Amino acid sequence: MRKRPFLNHLTRLLVLSASLGLVPTLASAQAAYPARAIKIVVPAPPGGAIDTIARVVGDKMAVSLGQPVIVDNRPGASNNLGTDVLAKSAPDGYTIGIVGGSHNINKFLFKNMGWDPEKSFEPIVYTHEVPLVFAIYPQIPAKTLPEFIAWMKANPDQAKVATSGRGSAQEMAAEMFRMASGVQMLLVPYKGSSAAHPDLLAGRTALYIDTISAIQPQVKGGNVRAVAISTRKRAQSLPDVPTADEQGLKGYDANTNGGFLAPAGTPKAIIARLNAEINAALKLPDVRAKLEGAGIEIQGGTPQEYAAVIKSDLVKWGRVVKEAGIQPE
Repeated sequence: MRKRPFLNHLTRLLVLSASLGLVPTLASAQAAYPARAIKIVVPAPPGGAIDTIARVVGDKMAVSLGQPVIVDNRPGASNNLGTDVLAKSAPDGYTIGIVGGSHNINKFLFKNMGWDPEKSFEPIVYTHEVPLVFAIYPQIPAKTLPEFIAWMKANPDQAKVATSGRGSAQEMAAEMFRMASGVQMLLVPYKGSSAAHPDLLAGRTALYIDTISAIQPQVKGGNVRAVAISTRKRAQSLPDVPTADEQGLKGYDANTNGGFLAPAGTPKAIIARLNAEINAALKLPDVRAKLEGAGIEIQGGTPQEYAAVIKSDLVKWGRVVKEAGIQPE
């Protein structure tokens, strides 16, 4: 009881000090953001689409924000490792991350991940889409997707489709293709594009639905034949290749996409600042040239628009996983 007057007096002093600006407030801390380096967690190895975006955009942010921006690659566990690191980081704007297509697929493939693609994060900005290309072994006598489907039905023992392993956009696109075409095919998993390409080029697999950024050099070199684009609109870097939807697979739409996220609870003022900075970077001519040259189609927009993309993708991929009968691990 004797301590209460002292505590009341201390409380009054703190309130008075805060009102006079003698004690830093949350608002003033946010106004000073950023006061130190920002880290971008990339849940994938160097060299891929999201790593490229993180580095190109991060360099521009470092200039405009006046603080270092560090890319921290945390690959592993089908991209779950780095995403888990991001989810458990302090929600203060100093650790953000960029994710790809697996972010909205893994929820249906793995049990007890420790994070949720919606609830564990604050969307910052939708940065990119990467179309997929239906690339076939060029000795197959098919120039269009309908002709290739007919060939697969006539040659079921050769209907082998390469994928990039469990939960990859390539696997999900192949499952969607199986459902839409009615073709009985064997999916052959590989550890990424570099491992899958040799067998496709040698004819040991007939098809690989690969990211445009990975397969485009093989297409332009004549080593594989591009018979379709996976998205609803044609790809900017291969405009002469028609979409699967155009060729009869109505509603077919698959890609690998993603954007920047922050841990749940990050203040809205910081999210707004980061959104503005990243959108500004994405509009710069040299950034656009670098990313579009790699087959990355730049998006941009508000945090709310990115949240809507995540929600839509969760519905789509959840349906594909269920209809394909894939069981979570």
